[in-house]
Formats: sequence, structure tokens, C-alpha cells
Amino acid sequence: MSDCQLYLISPADVSGTFADRLARAIDAADPALPVAAFQLRLKGLDQHACARAAEPLQAVCAARDVAFIVNDDVSLAKRIGADGVHLGQGDGSPREARTILGAQAQIGVTCHASRHLAMEAGDAGADYVAFGSFYPSSTKASEHRPDLDLLHWWHGLMEIPCVAIGGITPANCRPLVEAGTDFLAVSASVWANADGLDEVAAIQAFAAALR
Repeated sequence: MSDCQLYLISPADVSGTFADRLARAIDAADPALPVAAFQLRLKGLDQHACARAAEPLQAVCAARDVAFIVNDDVSLAKRIGADGVHLGQGDGSPREARTILGAQAQIGVTCHASRHLAMEAGDAGADYVAFGSFYPSSTKASEHRPDLDLLHWWHGLMEIPCVAIGGITPANCRPLVEAGTDFLAVSASVWANADGLDEVAAIQAFAAALR
């Protein structure tokens, strides 16, 4: 159907056996819908705790050629040698992040439902832009509700990849892919699936939905 890939976002708690869960999820991906990236999104922890939490997860990703992205915190990304950083609208500019992290870093920017913000991010050197929340999300509340026309417009006009985010499940992902998103950002639908699926079954369900 497309060259869409999965972009996993961590749950709030990555302690205990989560590194094993992450490995199983990545390994379960269909070659037609691989896991391209994993974003560490931890709130309320200091940088030292985040760095400790990141270490085993970063090793899992490195062994599987999956990009390890840090949410919001450029200095943490620099400290642990992450593959990149994802910036919210209040987290600084892609240009500043590029100066700190280097030319090879993957820098993404949240653009909500705004064509203007996405164009600005692209002009500032972002490697990808993220639109959402397309559906109600239990991971992060958002009043922004982009429609599919935004994905059609971006896909037809821009070469910079886009990420669809927010409440995405196997049951509702297909229209986003058909509209042209390059990545599906998923979290709760994999780690806390409402249908009781474990991470392996959830990942496989995404691939089945797009066959």
C-alpha cells in the first residue's frame, strides 16, 4: 500500500522488563511495516534518571537499527548520544538543536494541525514534522484535530517526511496511510492495548490492517 513505517513512543514507565517488551515489539514488525524509530518520552524525571532509563532501551534499538529519539530534551539527547530529538513548539528551534547535536541528528517538530508551523519547521531544517492528534489520545491530551486533507497536502507538496500521531490503532490507521503519512506514531495501542493484545500481537495487527 505504501512505504509507511511505525514510530514507537514509550509509555510513561519504562522500568522493569520494558526493554524486553521493546525488543519483542520491534522484532515482531512485518517487513512491510517496520519499526523505524523509538521515542523516549519520560515526564517528571531528572536527566540522570532519564539517562539511566535510556541505556538498555538505546541498546535494544541500536542492535536492531532503529533510531533512538529523545522527546523534548536536546541536552539529554546530546548526553546519551541519541540519534535525534523530537521538539514541541516550546522546546527550541531545529536550527539550535542541529548546532548542538550535529548534522547527522534526526530532528522532528510537533506541528499540531498547522500548515504554517510545518512549513516553518521545514525551513528551519527539521528532518520530519508531526501532525496530530488525529484521534483522541490517552497518552497526551490535545485540542488539535488535523484532518486527512493536511496529510494529502503535505505528501503532495513536500519531500520532508511527516508523522501522524494521536490515538492511532490498527482499527483506524488505514486512512492515515492512504492519505500519505510516512510514519504512524503509536504508544498506548502497543503498550496498553485496549483489546488486551500484548505488544507482539498489537504490532502484528497494525501490519494486518494495511495488507
